[in-house]
Amino acid sequence: MSLTPLDIHNKEFSRSFRGYDEDQVNEFLDQIIKEFDLLLREKRELEEKIAERDKKIASFENIEETLKKAMFVAQGAADEMKSNARKEAELIVKEAEKNADRMINEALSKSQKYSNEVEELKKRAAVYRSRFRSMLEAQLAMLDNADWEQFEKLEEGFSQRVEG
Repeated sequence: MSLTPLDIHNKEFSRSFRGYDEDQVNEFLDQIIKEFDLLLREKRELEEKIAERDKKIASFENIEETLKKAMFVAQGAADEMKSNARKEAELIVKEAEKNADRMINEALSKSQKYSNEVEELKKRAAVYRSRFRSMLEAQLAMLDNADWEQFEKLEEGFSQRVEG
């Protein structure tokens, strides 16, 4: 049980024959009451400050816990974003590789087509040259043929008849 200023004020002492001076005792008790009252007020103020600081500490601890959770969530989100970005990059690379392969295949196909066309044109040119050579040789052979000499003789005879 704690002592209060009122307990001190109401304290009664028994009287004795050779006791203390009552006025001095009362005066001293009044001084004790004032000091005790002051100490109790200071104690209450300190307890209130402690309670207020405990609330602040609890609030800061709550904020700290919230920040830890937020950091954990942010780290998880960052990890997920990295993972998604990595997956997306891999998909982009695969798509680019597919497109590159397709373009290479198309280019090879066109190259093969053009190569085939060039070969076909070379063959045609060779056939044409061969035919043209054959035709020229046939024409030369016709020029060398004795039939032309007979034609020239006919022509000379015809010219002489027309003139004469």
